[in-house]
Amino acid sequence: MILEIALHEHPALRTRGAGVAAINAGIRELAEDMVDTMREAKGVGLAAQQVGRPLQMFVLDVPRLKDRPSAMRIAGKPAEFEPLMPLVLINPRIEMFGKLRVESEGCLSFPGLSGDVPRSLSVRIRALALAGVPLEFEADGFLARAIQHEFDHLQGILYIDRMSADDRLADLPPEIRRLARPVPAINL
Repeated sequence: MILEIALHEHPALRTRGAGVAAINAGIRELAEDMVDTMREAKGVGLAAQQVGRPLQMFVLDVPRLKDRPSAMRIAGKPAEFEPLMPLVLINPRIEMFGKLRVESEGCLSFPGLSGDVPRSLSVRIRALALAGVPLEFEADGFLARAIQHEFDHLQGILYIDRMSADDRLADLPPEIRRLARPVPAINL
């Protein structure tokens, strides 16, 4: 089922998600609906907050792109990530490492808008897969950026919060700028 995507001022977007206590039929159905919704909207990620459900869960469907490369490592060895997509990550924890890079980012909750956001080039993630098994991997590039974007949603942080004040002023309309809540810079 296609769900309604929460826009701009929806309170769920600013709500830190509750941990998922059990992976049951309701969570599996929500995950399936989130994947359908993300694909219908032509997105690469969607957090539960974006469909009005403040939980620690997001979905990803990151393609291999020549202009925005990605990589994944499992147990330190290169792994193909495309066969794992769509990926459902539950109760994730991330550790950022590597250099920071500023790139343009958009969000399904802010259709038609984008802005420059600094993100770490690499992340290490620990989460539960939809099957309830632990999942641990490292990601680089666009995949790492998408993970960080969706993880921020789980904390009630929006991409506009990570933009510099100058970029918000230049790239966002006033009604969106006023929604931004600057967060501490990412320190690696």
